[in-house]
Amino acid sequence: MQVPEMFKKDDAVSPVIGVILMVAITVILAAVIAAFVFGLGSPETAPQASIKASNMTSSGFDIEHQGGDQISFENNDTKLMIAGADRTTAIDGNDTFSVGGELWVNTSLTDGDSIRFIDDDSNQPIASFTADI
Repeated sequence: MQVPEMFKKDDAVSPVIGVILMVAITVILAAVIAAFVFGLGSPETAPQASIKASNMTSSGFDIEHQGGDQISFENNDTKLMIAGADRTTAIDGNDTFSVGGELWVNTSLTDGDSIRFIDDDSNQPIASFTADI
């Protein structure tokens, strides 16, 4: 076999590299499209607020918004969970709760109940307390 003949037999290298590059581009495009479709962006975050609970009795307690984002109870945007049960309807007052606001929560409590305000969109807690009657 002569040396010049050996170099003439490399015809298939370009098509193989071309196919590999096309597959790689297709995979990258599929990953980018999937990221947009499935929403792999930043997750929802709960409102950041400082809430103080006081005057706890067996028939309810006061809450005071001391700072941070406004909290909305309208359309169940924020839920009040007491001992694992949804007690959002027990909140007496406005649909929105902003800095300086005070509300009465008219619900039965027992000592040691867990009290949590949870953002419904992100399912993250806004504030947590333990009933101290």
